[in-house]
Amino acid sequence: MRIARTLILLAFMAAFATAHAEVGKIHKFRVYFTDKKESPFVKSKPEQFLSQKAIARRKKWHIKVDWYDLPVTPKYVNAVAATGAKVLCTSKWNNTALVSDSDATVADRIARLPFVKAVTNVYYGPASVSDSVPERYKVFRGDVGRSSNYYGDAWDQINGIGGVRMHESGFLGQGMTIAIIDGGFLNADTIPLLDNVRILGTHNFVRPQRSVFAEGDHGTCVLSCMGANKPFQIVGTAPGASFWLLVSEDGYSETPSEEDTWAAAIEFADSVGADVVNSSLGYNTFDDASQNVRYTELDGKTHLVSRSASLAASRGLLVCNSAGNAGDEAWKLIGIPADADNILTVGAMDRTDRNADFSSIGNTTDGRVKPDVMAMGVADAVVRGNGRLGRASGTSFSSPVTAGMVACLMQALPSLKPVEIIRLLHSSSTRYNHPDNIFGYGIPDYYEAYRKGNGK
Repeated sequence: MRIARTLILLAFMAAFATAHAEVGKIHKFRVYFTDKKESPFVKSKPEQFLSQKAIARRKKWHIKVDWYDLPVTPKYVNAVAATGAKVLCTSKWNNTALVSDSDATVADRIARLPFVKAVTNVYYGPASVSDSVPERYKVFRGDVGRSSNYYGDAWDQINGIGGVRMHESGFLGQGMTIAIIDGGFLNADTIPLLDNVRILGTHNFVRPQRSVFAEGDHGTCVLSCMGANKPFQIVGTAPGASFWLLVSEDGYSETPSEEDTWAAAIEFADSVGADVVNSSLGYNTFDDASQNVRYTELDGKTHLVSRSASLAASRGLLVCNSAGNAGDEAWKLIGIPADADNILTVGAMDRTDRNADFSSIGNTTDGRVKPDVMAMGVADAVVRGNGRLGRASGTSFSSPVTAGMVACLMQALPSLKPVEIIRLLHSSSTRYNHPDNIFGYGIPDYYEAYRKGNGK
């Protein structure tokens, strides 16, 4: 999940069609379909493919169910599977499928299907990963200590952006649903410090057979920034919200196939009716350097993952995405999907409001200000997968701090569309009149944004 350096989707090359499969390795291909004809799904019956909560969100914001909402044609997916390829997931917004096979020539067979527009290579590597995940049940259950402060060590990351005043006004994220797209939520279902978190459900898009609670603990730390609700130990930015925990990140490799699983995850978040999505993921470098992202491609449109984030915004979701941690590297820039349209890209600062050296900078190639806003991302208070309190740094943590506060603001101002919430936050931030490519619009004050949005 390192914020990587380029991602050029390679078109399927003839070399793959004649290559002999290596033992223990597989290919993954992205299949682009030409249309959605012969589908049993129709726009007039969205209950076939969307939850009532997702439909209600569209009705509230006067968003029509359209072609993008229709699932990929099942007949097409079945025909692809009939070639021998294993279908891993699909993306209705991009009209694609991610498939795998140890035999590269399967791509040639798929490409000949009359409804297939293109086939691109997005992965070549081990067929399976090690089962040596961190011990699932080694969770610390002893005394973690108590603070004299209600928020525990999380005070600075919440108070510095007006979060305490929002909470004192009664806005804790009640009634809001936040989907977290991440790499794993190790032990988040058994850690005492997280036993007050409302988890609605989970899905693992990388290894469906494995529990999200048996993957790494990056997402556990992220979840705690928002959902933790243990007064005088740790309280997050949205302790009243409910959460979906989704795994799209493969911690064993870095390839463009993770764009496909991310797209599947955010479409799932939309379908179950999430209000806010937090993604502490991003890409600019891959294991195959020829696939790395180029600066000219940071336009929100070139890459599938960025298009998916923009489409989520068009469905009425408010997406928060980490800017990236490449600020002190040669690349320096944001990754994808942080370049997407109408999302909140979040940079990191320390508790003195100084930008973190590692926080990736903007702007996008088409001139949009990035990052959008800043939040504390240096030595943030988190709950680790072993059940202990700790501290962690990265835009991975400034993003969920932001996502939780955004959920509280949306709760407080239910008449404002997500894009209006984003504009309100821009105008309530410290550098609104003079945004730059390091701080963006600056540090928002969520309580002042609430007052402004409420006409006070």
